[in-house]
Amino acid sequence: MDEDGLPIVGSGVDLTKVPAIQQRRVVAHLNQFVVHTVRFLNRFSTVCEEKLSNISLRIQQIETTLCILEAKLSSIPGLDEVTVDGLNQQQSVQTNGPVSASQNQSDEAVPENVMTVAKDQRYARYLKMVQVGVPQMAIRNKMLMEGLDPNLLDTPDAPVPGGAASGTENEDIPATSSDSESSFSD
Repeated sequence: MDEDGLPIVGSGVDLTKVPAIQQRRVVAHLNQFVVHTVRFLNRFSTVCEEKLSNISLRIQQIETTLCILEAKLSSIPGLDEVTVDGLNQQQSVQTNGPVSASQNQSDEAVPENVMTVAKDQRYARYLKMVQVGVPQMAIRNKMLMEGLDPNLLDTPDAPVPGGAASGTENEDIPATSSDSESSFSD
C-alpha cells in the first residue's frame, strides 16, 4: 500500500488474490459513455444539417436572383448594340494603369472572320452583365455552371474556344427570349 492507502499494482502483486471489479459499475460507466456520445453525435449532425440547409437555401436564392437579373438584362431593348471595348479599357486603366500601344495592337490583330468572345451569343450576355455592374464572382460562377470559360470575360476580342463554327451556326437564327430563358428552369 502507498501512503494514501491504495494498493500498489506492480509485478509483485498476485492477481489471483485481487478482487474483481464490480461488473455493474463497468456496465453503468460504459452505458453512460455510449449515451453521452450518441447524444453529442446526434446534436452535431443536426447542427451540420441545419447549416448545410441554410447554405443551400442561400445558394438557391442567389441563383434565382441571378436568373432574374439575366432576364431583366435580356429584356432591355437597346442593350444589343452596346460594345464592351470601352469598358475593358477603363477596367485595365483602373487595375493595370493606362493601356499601352502594344496592347492595343495585339487586340487589333484578331482577323475579322474569326468569331470573338464579344460576338459569340453565349458570352455576349455575360459581357452585358459586366457592363451593367453585376459582381464578377456571380458572373464567373454562372459561366462555370454553363460550362463556359470565365477567364474569357477579361479578353472579349480573343477567339472563341472551338473556333468560329459554334458561333456561326447561331448567327442566322435570331435569339428569342425562350432561348435565353431556357437555362432558367431547373
